[in-house]
Amino acid sequence: MRIAGLQKLTLLDYPGKTAATVFTPGCNFRCPFCHNADLVTGGAERGTAASAEAVSLDEFFAFLSKRQELLDGVCVTGGEPLLQPGIEDFCARVHERGFAVKLDTNGSFPDRLRALVEAGLVDCVAMDVKNAPERYAETVGVPAFDLAPVQASLDFLRAGALPYEVRTTVVRELHTADDLRALAAWVQGVRAWHLQSFIDAESVLGGTGRFHAWDPDDLRALLPELQAVVPGAQLRGVD
Repeated sequence: MRIAGLQKLTLLDYPGKTAATVFTPGCNFRCPFCHNADLVTGGAERGTAASAEAVSLDEFFAFLSKRQELLDGVCVTGGEPLLQPGIEDFCARVHERGFAVKLDTNGSFPDRLRALVEAGLVDCVAMDVKNAPERYAETVGVPAFDLAPVQASLDFLRAGALPYEVRTTVVRELHTADDLRALAAWVQGVRAWHLQSFIDAESVLGGTGRFHAWDPDDLRALLPELQAVVPGAQLRGVD
């Protein structure tokens, strides 16, 4: 298990809890709008602007031992955390210290996700659902992408084994209103679906200035139609 960066306090990443966020390097997707380019490519030992430089496991657990009364949980994000060997042991060690674990995943490793959940090593999951099935390969930057593993992860979460949410970063160049309608039909039955606005940055994988957010008013106008299919659909971070 490698840690590429650490955000020592977040009030947003783990709903209802104070948490630290661990960033893991490497990803099997190449979403051009991803704002964690360094993490995705694994070419740098740093995460987002909010994270520090690479942290050893010993350093992380020494930090965690000093936060027993201050933090409720740890968010494990990336990159794609389920690529990491040793993530099972990492989550177990976090639990042993009395902290809850939230996992962020792109859903492409359903067997590892299921194993972690069934072993009681994860308490909450946030899964990215990138786009309507017909545009998934384009959106994740992987030609001829096989959607079956993502479908399996989505079905597993919908079965209600633990608290979860799915989320979509909405990008004007990649998501039409019809795409979001088709995506709503695909994720129908999920408890919570958060649509969040794309935010441009120098760290975007496809380059600064290439992608843009939807107009907030347009998203708000479309939301009731999406909620008719997915009642738990909500906007997040939309000004």
